[in-house]
Amino acid sequence: MAWYCDYAIGDPLHGPYHDTEYGFPERDESRLFERLVLEINQAGLNWGLILKKRPDFRRAYSGFAVDAVAAYGEADQARLLADAGIIRNRLKVAAAIHNAQVIQRLRAEHGGFADWLDRHHPLRKPDWVKLFKKTFRFTGGEITGEFLTSTGYLPGAHRPDCPVQAEIIKADPPWLSAPTGFFDPWI
Repeated sequence: MAWYCDYAIGDPLHGPYHDTEYGFPERDESRLFERLVLEINQAGLNWGLILKKRPDFRRAYSGFAVDAVAAYGEADQARLLADAGIIRNRLKVAAAIHNAQVIQRLRAEHGGFADWLDRHHPLRKPDWVKLFKKTFRFTGGEITGEFLTSTGYLPGAHRPDCPVQAEIIKADPPWLSAPTGFFDPWI
């Protein structure tokens, strides 16, 4: 099995994300939304490309402010589709806007995106995938799995012997509170 740790450690592009973000618990709504948008845009592409374009995504999507993106109209969609700094895919752009509107509803109904995730935790990956497909757009198995792994809801972001794994454990990610044996080892 190849791990992200095997090539990310020390890499100027992947290293900082590996060392400080990937697998750490995340609760901030705009950062959760950013991860969701980036994972959606990574579909079919290289994660390194997404990391390179990340500053452009932040600029193009109003710093991932959920309310701002949820209010995007046709002019904003046209602007995004013309922006060479991001992935210009009509379905991915529409999904980002739609999903921002969904997060607004989650905020109203559950207190926020993180609260909604917590309400459903723990789930096994196939159950998360069903829930995400029912709730969001453009969220298949890989996108959902990587989003949840990257934000600490599913285990497996790092090799067990990776030094970052010890830091993640100290940060008490949600997957750590699941009953013993709930998750298959390092899914």
